[in-house]
Amino acid sequence: MKFIQVFLFVIFLSSNVMSQEKPKLIYFGDPMCSWCYGFAPELEKVVTELSDKVDLELVMGGLRPYNKQTMVELKGFLTEHWQEVNHRSGQTFKYDILDDTQITYDTEPPSRAVVVVRWISPKQEMEFFKEVQKLFYQENKNLHLAESYFPVLEVLNIDKVAFQEKFESEIFKQNIKEDFTKSGAYGVRGFPTLILQKGADLFLISNGYAPSEEVIKKVNNNLN
Repeated sequence: MKFIQVFLFVIFLSSNVMSQEKPKLIYFGDPMCSWCYGFAPELEKVVTELSDKVDLELVMGGLRPYNKQTMVELKGFLTEHWQEVNHRSGQTFKYDILDDTQITYDTEPPSRAVVVVRWISPKQEMEFFKEVQKLFYQENKNLHLAESYFPVLEVLNIDKVAFQEKFESEIFKQNIKEDFTKSGAYGVRGFPTLILQKGADLFLISNGYAPSEEVIKKVNNNLN
């Protein structure tokens, strides 16, 4: 059964990429991934520089979906990582949430929120993703709750009622799993990861934090 699923995925991938005219830069990330948050300014430069050459696709990779550990249980581990990301990227962090004994470090809800916005307003998906990162790392919002996203939805002029209905629905709790499955099918094991899809060919551009100049150079080299 597993072989058949992989085989069908390859057929599906081949049939789609063969008809693809413009190369695609696929970004595998997670809204609660600290290195993805650190990489956000670099990714923005990449997208700005290469927007006329490639299309960007976001895939929620699933860093720790359905994790049951609380923030305080992971405080030592996360503090070390967040400080390292801050040192390397300059991105600011608020650490108060690491003392919370109730909120779990479950990255499924914010990933699901991104998929909901993708469905409601596809062109604003990337902007929403970036703002959700700020909600967590700069404001320490509980991303399990639909209302935590309301300030961002207001700025983006996205209907809050429609968002909450879909965010809390069983349909989107299942839909997000498609992103997680896709990430695994591409062999992605860490975030952030960038893969360039050019025709039937796939090129690993970066796995982990990387300066925008490095990423842009590698994409251009593989486009030529």
